[in-house]
Order: sequence, then structure tokens, then C-alpha cells
Amino acid sequence: MLSNHLQNGIETARLVWSRLPSSEDGATAEIELPSQSRGGAGAESLDYEVIENYAYREEQAQRGKLWVSYCVVLKWLFSLLIGIGTGLAAVFINLAVENFSGWKYAATFSIIQHSYFVGFLVYILFNLGLVFTSVYIVTKFAPAAAGSGIPEIKGYLNGVDTPGILLFRTLIGKIFGSIGSVGGGLALGKEGPLVHTGACIASLLAQGGSKRYHLSSKWVRVFESDRDRRDLVTCGCAAGVAAAFRAPVGGVLFALEEVTSWWRSQLMWRVFFTSAVVAVVVRSAMNWCKSGKCGHFGSGGFIIWDISGGQEDYSFQELLPMAIIGVIGGLLGALFNQLTLFITSWRRKYLHKKGNRIKILEVCIISLVTSVISFGLPLLRRCSACPDSEMSPGIECPRPPGTDGNFVNFYCAKDREYNDLATIFFNTQDDAIRNLFSAKTFHEYSAQSLVIFLVMFYSLAVVTFGTAVPAGQFVPGIMIGSTYGRLVGMLVVKFYRKLNVEEGTYALLGAASFLGGSMRMTVSLCVIMVEITNNLKLLPLIMLVLLISKAVGDFFNKGLYEEQAQLRGIPLLESRPKLYMRNMTAKEASKNQKVVSFPRVVKVGNIVSVLRSNKHNGYPVVDQRQNGETLVIGLILRSHLLVLLQSKMDFQNSPFPCDMRGINRHNFSDFVKPVSSKGMSIEEIHLTGDELELYLDLAPFLNPSPYIVPEDMSLAKVYNLFRQLGLRHIFVVPRPSRIIGLITRKDLLIEESDHSATSELQSTSISASSSR
Repeated sequence: MLSNHLQNGIETARLVWSRLPSSEDGATAEIELPSQSRGGAGAESLDYEVIENYAYREEQAQRGKLWVSYCVVLKWLFSLLIGIGTGLAAVFINLAVENFSGWKYAATFSIIQHSYFVGFLVYILFNLGLVFTSVYIVTKFAPAAAGSGIPEIKGYLNGVDTPGILLFRTLIGKIFGSIGSVGGGLALGKEGPLVHTGACIASLLAQGGSKRYHLSSKWVRVFESDRDRRDLVTCGCAAGVAAAFRAPVGGVLFALEEVTSWWRSQLMWRVFFTSAVVAVVVRSAMNWCKSGKCGHFGSGGFIIWDISGGQEDYSFQELLPMAIIGVIGGLLGALFNQLTLFITSWRRKYLHKKGNRIKILEVCIISLVTSVISFGLPLLRRCSACPDSEMSPGIECPRPPGTDGNFVNFYCAKDREYNDLATIFFNTQDDAIRNLFSAKTFHEYSAQSLVIFLVMFYSLAVVTFGTAVPAGQFVPGIMIGSTYGRLVGMLVVKFYRKLNVEEGTYALLGAASFLGGSMRMTVSLCVIMVEITNNLKLLPLIMLVLLISKAVGDFFNKGLYEEQAQLRGIPLLESRPKLYMRNMTAKEASKNQKVVSFPRVVKVGNIVSVLRSNKHNGYPVVDQRQNGETLVIGLILRSHLLVLLQSKMDFQNSPFPCDMRGINRHNFSDFVKPVSSKGMSIEEIHLTGDELELYLDLAPFLNPSPYIVPEDMSLAKVYNLFRQLGLRHIFVVPRPSRIIGLITRKDLLIEESDHSATSELQSTSISASSSR
């Protein structure tokens, strides 16, 4: 019966598709997502389309409703495990970072009571040791763990696979590399790497573990298509944001707005469930740590800056300075994107080509400069007198460095003094942001100190981004934005003397504006900022500055992740086609491509010759009719051809089509490419001279129903079809000479029969064909 279905599919293709023109005609071509052409380092398109070949149809026919139910349950179980795994990874990273930072500042503060120079050396060596550990792990063990990982994950969910980004060693390198780079005091954060960490955990679960390290199980290895893995990786991305910011709703919206290119209601439920699980795990860990079992881990670590006790209301007069904050955020965010793009491009072109030693040396030098600036600049600032305890009740001044709170005593001659620059410089980034967001702390910072910190930290963040360590830009962006936001707040307090204005509120708006101007997120970022500050009253103001900063930033360049993806050679398909595509046809877009096709029954030697002579990933398969017509009958993937050549089980002596009844030599899993790997290459396959003279019938292994478009369809429509369906190839064909039917909405609303099971497992279900 299955062979009849496949034969009917081939016959239908013969009826619908027109004659394949000669190579000189050039009217029929194959539109394929470019990868190598843009300089991508091994980037390859993913096969999100279901390949309905004979092995797939046979495997689907053998699976009943019990199997479908098992797969649905397993998906929800994986969603639970992704949430638990990502939450535990976030707990471990935050626990390690907070303890390393606590030990560092405690040791430094204890030593500087006797000698600031010795304390300075200890501080530098502590940071250098952590950073060296991070860069050594990345360069020697997991090169794909460098950076935030968000551009690569965004490319994966857009349909482009970069080798190595979702491997087990990348996960390990991301976790321990983040601990070293963030604990070492570099101007970067751990939030972006947590998104990558969640995606790695999801991918490893989807493929049943890691075969290389013997951590796999065949019982959970059921989600073998790129489409199923994509859904789980989306859950992992949302879990990473939820774990980083304790913002489960923001995590869902981040996955929807920023990284994924394909969305559906069933996926929304699982992503929301995963984020909720993360929130429970993180909250449970924090409650457990309150008993003092986590060392230096206290109210810091997990980001939540509660400013609910700050400004209760705002006046119409304040909208102008708030709008100015949005403009500043757009300008500084666009400048940040451009500078990081230029420096990263120069670094990759000239510096990183010289080997891993240069990468390690570069990061160590940046660590040394960062330590000198963060320790040395506060020494040059005069200390300020603590505020009057009667005028400011509840404020403890001073506090020693390394503890949670404001008013750090650093190089001060008197006991009742504090160093405002050390409060934000000689501190962890989370605690520094909490200090900048703090309410009821008027005149805590001088404008001069904030300007110095803004210039220096902005420069350090630009230089540090792109180095060979795991690096996120969320927290550095919040640091930069909250600094100039607090500056504007100080000016507003000085100008509007009678208004109840909180400088911490303007610091929050500045943080939102810089992130909006750099990353160009709106809805998800707005919700994240509300969740991490626990102040819903500021929602309209955050919306205002985000809209302004994004509009200003879009005027100059693309968002940070889009710029970095383009630099890495990841060919992202944006949400909308370019304007010029409306005036181009599919034929014009594919006219420069040479179509390389195979006959249905082809000699093995010819397959090897074609695969070695070009790098195409898909080939049309043609068949000769009795009247001499050449018709396209399907599409065969390069990876499938390599599997057939490697197995050698389907070679035949006859140059005629085989009888597909009874063929059951392959499972659908045999054709699955391992995730984030380059897969098999033609150079790895060794065939004898006699085997090269044998034949191979491609009909049982091809996709008999790939997507096709007429040659005069606008390229804009082709673009939307390609992106929204997650395709890898589209055939461009001449106008068909006849039509065999018309499908309307009513034809798609078919009642489910007893023999056809709809499933969440696959987007395309196999049902019995009906005649009408």
C-alpha cells in the first residue's frame, strides 16, 4: 500500500510539473538559502521541511495512536527537564560567580586595610586567574562557546546551523567560561550565555544525549528531525532568559520576538510551561540559600532590582526629559553596535587568525586594564561625607566593599565617608546596578563620577565584546543606560525642585533605553524590565523610552544581534522581504544558477562525481517518460545520497527502476544528520571500482512533493513562503499546462477518521487519500 502511495505521488508530480527545460534555457532552477557564499564558517541550512520519502511514510504507517501519545508526553517531559536543567545551570553559575566575587572582594578589602598596593596586586591576580581559566576553556575545549551565542541560536531557529554551537562540550564551556569571565570582573554579563546554555540543554535532550561522551539513550531519541529539535531549542532559549532575569513571561516574549522565526500555539504552551518551571527552580534555590548555605551568595546573583519603594507617580513635565533619555539611548546604542561591529571585524580579520595564544593574551590584557581602571580610578576620587542618619533613616553608611548596599568606604580618611565611584566600580555588576537603581539616595553620586564611569565602562564594554570568552550584553547595557539615566535624573531633580522625582527611576529608564537602542527589542524587553524591577507603575514610561530609542537606533543601523550574525556569515532571513524583491520574479532570481539533476536510476560513479564537483545540498531527480519527455519527480538531499553511498545496501546491477514493494532497508533515523555537526562528507566514503559501476534507484529516497513556484511569481512572495515554512529549497518551474484540482478552506476542514491520527509530533500528517 505504501509503495502505491509513493507511486501515486510520483505520477501526480508527473502530471502537475511541466517539462524540465534544457540547461541553456535556464527557466527552471532551485532557490536555496545561501550559506557559504556569504562567508559563513561552515554554516549550513537546516531541513525543516518534512521529507516524505518511502522510509518516512513506512515509519509513520507503523506508528499508532499509542506512539503518538508517547511522543506528546515525552515533549512535555522534555519541556520540564529543560526548565529544571536550565534553572540548575543558572543557579550553579550565579552561585559560583557570587562566591568568587565575594572571596575576591573580601580578600582585597582585608588586605587594603594594611597595604593598598598589595591589595591591588591580589585583586589583579584574582581577576586574571578567573579570566585566564575562562579563555583557556573556550580556546582549547569549546571554541563555539565564545560570545553570547544568541546570534548563532537565532540563526539556528531561522534555519541556519553553525557547526558546534549545540554540542555537549559547548554547554560545558559556556557554563564554566561564564563563571570565569563574569567572576573575573570583565565588562560583560552572563545573561546571553544563559540563553545559549538553555538551547544546548534542549538540543542534547532532543537528540537523546551525547554519543561522543557515551551519555545517550535510545529510549528518548525520538525527535530526530530538525523541526522537532527547533521547537525544543526555542523552549531552551526562553528558559535561559527566564533563569537569567527571573522573568518567565519575558522569556516567552523574548523567544517569540527576538530569536524564533516560526511560532504556533502548541509551542507557546510548552515554552510558557518551561519558563514557569525555571521560575520555580530559581525561587526554590534562592529560598534554600537564605539559610546561609550558599556562602557569599545573598540577595545579589539573580537579577532583581526592587524599586517598588521609589517614585510613585510622575508629572507631565517629566515626559520631556524621559523622551530625551530615549533619544540618548538610541544614539549610544547605535554607536555601540557600530563600534563593536568595527572592532570585532578587525579582531577576526587580523588578530584571531594568529592563533589561540593571541586570543588568550588579548583577553588577559583586557582583564589587566579592567582591573587597573576599576581599582585605580576610585583611588583618585575624593570621598564624600555620609548623609545624616536623621535625614535619611534606614541608610547604613558606610558599607565595606563586596557587600550588598550603597556607600562603599574605599580609600577614605574618615570612618563616616564613602567613595561614590567605588560604589559602582569596585563592586559586582548586579550590586552596582542595584545601587544605581536605589531610591531615597539623593546626591549619593556626583555628576563627575557618573560621567567618568560612563565613559570608561562604555569603552571597556565595546572592547571586551567579541573576545574569546562567553559574553552577554544585557547587564553591561543596563549598567551603561542606568548611568546616564541617573545623570538625567540628577538634572531633573535640580531643575524641578518641588517635584517628587527619584533618580533611580530615571536610571531604570536609561537602562531600558540603551537596551532598546542596541538590541532593538520592545515588547519582551519592556516586560523583562517590569519583572526585574517589580514596579508595574513604570510600564508606560518604559514603553515610551523603548519606542523612542528603537526608532532612533533603526535610523542608523540594525540591531546588535543582526549585525553580529551578519559579521559571522549567518544568512538570516528577516521578517519582511526587501522592497526590490517586489519587482523581481523567481526566474530572474535563479537565472544565474546551473541546475544539477540526477536521473531516477543513476550510476554510483556518476553520483560520486557530481558530489565531488559541487557543494549543492539538494538535487532534482528527473525521469524519462515513454514519449521522451523529461519530468521532475522529486528532490534528493545530498546528506541522503551520502547515507546511501555509505551503506551500499541499495546498489543494484540493473539500470532499470526497482520494485519498491518490500523495500525496508532503512529507517527514517538513518538519514538524520547529527545536530550542530558538519555530517558526512564524500571524502569519507570509499568505494571500489566494481561498486562505482553499479546503479542506484533514487525513487524510494527522494521527496516526491517538494515546494514549487511558477517562474513569474514575485520574489517577495517566494521570500515569505521560504521563511514562513522554514524551507531549504524551492523549485522554480514554468507555468503548468493543466490543473487537476483546487483546494479551498473547506477541503482542509476534514473530520479525523479512525485510521488517521493527527499528532503534535510532526507538522505533516499522513492520511489516506480521498477521491472526489
